[in-house]
Amino acid sequence: MIKAQILDGELQKHLDSIHKDEMTMFVMADGQFRGAFLNGTRLVNQMRANQKTGILETMVLGQAVLCGALLIPTMKGREHLTFRYDTMGPAAGFSVEADSTGYVRGFLLQNRIPVEKPLENWDLTPFLGDGTVTISRIGEGMRQPQVGTVEIQYRNIAKDLAWYFQQSEQTKTAFNTSIQFDKEGRVIGAGGMFLQYVPNAGGKSKISAQTANSGAETKDSDADDLIRRAENAFKAMPSIGKWFADGGDMEDAIYGLFREFNPVAVLNRDIVFDCPCSLENYVEHVKHLPKKELDDIIANDPEPIEIVCHNCGSVYKITKDMLR
Repeated sequence: MIKAQILDGELQKHLDSIHKDEMTMFVMADGQFRGAFLNGTRLVNQMRANQKTGILETMVLGQAVLCGALLIPTMKGREHLTFRYDTMGPAAGFSVEADSTGYVRGFLLQNRIPVEKPLENWDLTPFLGDGTVTISRIGEGMRQPQVGTVEIQYRNIAKDLAWYFQQSEQTKTAFNTSIQFDKEGRVIGAGGMFLQYVPNAGGKSKISAQTANSGAETKDSDADDLIRRAENAFKAMPSIGKWFADGGDMEDAIYGLFREFNPVAVLNRDIVFDCPCSLENYVEHVKHLPKKELDDIIANDPEPIEIVCHNCGSVYKITKDMLR
């Protein structure tokens, strides 16, 4: 990928002053919940620089790439995932890819999004119509991806992704993403949180009552109560974008929100907006076109030939000498 430079000096100064981008993965309640908290401020700014998105487009695609990054904790081993949102609304949708190595890339199906009147708030519902959410996973050694699709329910990217897990994987899951702009339209904070109920992960078929200060096993009603309390704690998180814009610490949020569930941070990892595309790969792709088509390109196309990677926005210039 050609990494586009962030040319705004004030924005770069702010990015240098806040915590680095990082995802903290954690477990809690005897391993019966797993979660992740992501500072994605640089992730969204790099996406914006590469894809040249406006404010509305940055809000839509930014939330999409944050959700894509939060899907990495759900991967098993070496895995690659595509999160696609197809809608009949003005935004049309997006396609985001995440890889277990820690990179995320993505693009809008329509960039620019048509706007009929000035925005009054950041409610994206008018731009996200009916449609489908699709997740495609392919792991190491798999010949065909595993694909699941559900209907859009909420016209809200994070809620519809949670709906996908509930419907397709029968797993109680929550996502929260947020992007904070300053008065000049700069992204000064961005991040997300993921929480998933995995009751058998700790080797027990029922919820332990340890978080309720009791050593005995509880009944299903107690499990429901534990889930309800975890949901309430999750919803109590203030604006994540503003949290990171103000220099907030990830562990302060995790241990503050979920202290009654004894959270334990298990892994910190870098997450970046990146793409495995390269000039060399595109040259080889063009070289493998049918000979007649390749000869026509060399004879008639202007030089250099420009190829844009839609996944990351990188622009590659290929000279005809590279093709001969």
